[in-house]
Amino acid sequence: MASPSTSNLSPKLLFLFLLLLGTFVVASFANFYQDCDITWGDGRGNILNNGQLLTLSLDKTSGSGFQSRNEYLFGKIDMQLKLVPGNSAGTVTAYYLSSQGPTHDEIDFEFLGNLSGDPYILHTNVFSQGKGNREQQFYLWFDPTADFHTYSILWNPQRIIFSVDGTPIREFKNSESIGVAYPKNQPMRIYSSLWNADDWATRGGLVKTDWSKAPFTASYRNFNANACVWSSGSSSCSSASPSSTSSNGGWYSQELDSTSQERMKWVQKNYMIYNYCTDTKRFPQGLPPECNATTMS
Repeated sequence: MASPSTSNLSPKLLFLFLLLLGTFVVASFANFYQDCDITWGDGRGNILNNGQLLTLSLDKTSGSGFQSRNEYLFGKIDMQLKLVPGNSAGTVTAYYLSSQGPTHDEIDFEFLGNLSGDPYILHTNVFSQGKGNREQQFYLWFDPTADFHTYSILWNPQRIIFSVDGTPIREFKNSESIGVAYPKNQPMRIYSSLWNADDWATRGGLVKTDWSKAPFTASYRNFNANACVWSSGSSSCSSASPSSTSSNGGWYSQELDSTSQERMKWVQKNYMIYNYCTDTKRFPQGLPPECNATTMS
């Protein structure tokens, strides 16, 4: 059956159509046994279903976490997560790229739990050469505990794009030309953890973890790293032409087209709840230099 023409849809309906379309993007996925190691939690992290599913659990004694075996220097990273359901107040599910050391680089997704019926907060941040403080926070337009959803980081030399189910929510551009450090030299692993942060995670620490609801469990599947693997001091991508050697589908030079920019603006208008680039009280001496219309989204 022929699909309806999008030319007859109103702009709002067209956006919702594209939003739903992004939910059904399919890629080839890896195996957790082959690609990740559970690094802490004393049995609270588990790989199941022949490597297709990974779960992390948290109880009053400990949380748990895992990391990728490979390090990457640029790539597009996808992971499907189903977050802790019910009363998840005080818990944090973190999924991020990071290097090591005092001047580390880091690209963060963190999901801050809440009381039953209240929305999760999706917290994003970018560290470059040890400096972070670039938080943007969002509500989601769906229940992230009811099913799996895809959370993606596209990281190339020009920009970092955070996406949810194929919809971009944030772009951090390379602003080295105005003196802003950008993550481009330090290989990073993928890390994820489920841990107790009830001293700050929910309403600034006012709401504590209800341990009678433990164990809390988050689930992961369909990890996909379309990326340049860093090993023994060199990249799997050709420095001369990474686009042609890494089968990357164009992510190395990808930028947001006009449709993607409109989708991101819609999310930021309707679901963004904090943006460091508008927090003048936090930066009384002036906003960070990247916080201007030409370099910041």
